[in-house]
Amino acid sequence: MAFFAYLLKCSDGRYYAGHTDDLEQRLAKHQSGLVPGYTLARLPVTLVWSESFQTRADAFAFERRIKGWSRAKKEALIRGDWAAVQRLAKKPVLRYEASTSSASTQDERGRERGYVSLAATLPPLIILVRPQLGENIGKAARAMLNFGLTELRLVAPRDGWPNPDAGPAAAGADIVLEQAQVFASVAEAVADCAHVYATTVRRRDLVKPVLTPEQAAAEAVTLPGRTAFLFGAERSGLETDEVGIARAIVTVPINPEFGSLNLAQAVILIAYEWSKHQSLSQPPLSDLDPPAPQEELEGLIAHLDGMLDKTGYFFPPDRVPTTKRSLRSVLTKPGWNSNEVRTLRGVLSALQNPRPK
Repeated sequence: MAFFAYLLKCSDGRYYAGHTDDLEQRLAKHQSGLVPGYTLARLPVTLVWSESFQTRADAFAFERRIKGWSRAKKEALIRGDWAAVQRLAKKPVLRYEASTSSASTQDERGRERGYVSLAATLPPLIILVRPQLGENIGKAARAMLNFGLTELRLVAPRDGWPNPDAGPAAAGADIVLEQAQVFASVAEAVADCAHVYATTVRRRDLVKPVLTPEQAAAEAVTLPGRTAFLFGAERSGLETDEVGIARAIVTVPINPEFGSLNLAQAVILIAYEWSKHQSLSQPPLSDLDPPAPQEELEGLIAHLDGMLDKTGYFFPPDRVPTTKRSLRSVLTKPGWNSNEVRTLRGVLSALQNPRPK
């Protein structure tokens, strides 16, 4: 079964990225206004680019990736201008060859054409080894999807799989749970991975590189092939032989008097550090209004001085200049904008001339 990532061009000229397992049906729904949200208010829409993937997770990962691209980079993708895509990228990236090609063929073609296969930079796998509680698996899935990770593998979950307690705890991260794969051993779970990191806060009698989550994530995004992060059972963590499978150990700098992280906390640390190298959406920034002109600020200061003078606040006389300088310093320090100055003037006027009750 094929899965697709796609780009639509809306009537206002903007682009919408999505993924689906039935491209023709999904496009018809968009064009008929049956998909609520972004495209509904921007009809008609036109399909301008699509790519097939072997798994839903891969299609979803690429959708998340292109959502953060600039308009110029999206248009380079639509044209198939991979040189421009790479030139516009913040870091070297990015083409995913058609899913009918093998990974080795994709990498070979990528080297010939001067770009890197997307298969080399797919998001890492999260592997939970002998997880005990369904709620913890659900919370880990929620943490993953918050930061764009969708591929979860479970090694010998204690209570079997699927687990009815995982869904409510996932709080909507259904795509992660639905596609979770179960393996009998760590070796089987990482068989297709070129790079494996073991997360542990316990010392082991193993000579391996020890990295922080930040260092591991920065390294992982540069490595070809699949990457996996191993997390041990809630109570006991990873066994020494399981850590031995990994190429490096990831350890969180933590309070030595209390080194207890729950499973979802450990997952979210890794997922967040990985996300810092991606183009995930962020809350929009609002520009702050500039500070008010000095004339408006002087009006506020004079207004307050006049009110205080009538109350006898400026006393004794020889301290008046110093007191006024202190007040001026207090009022000029925040950098009030014009609206804030008007608000404060309104407060002073209300105090000066209170309305009858």
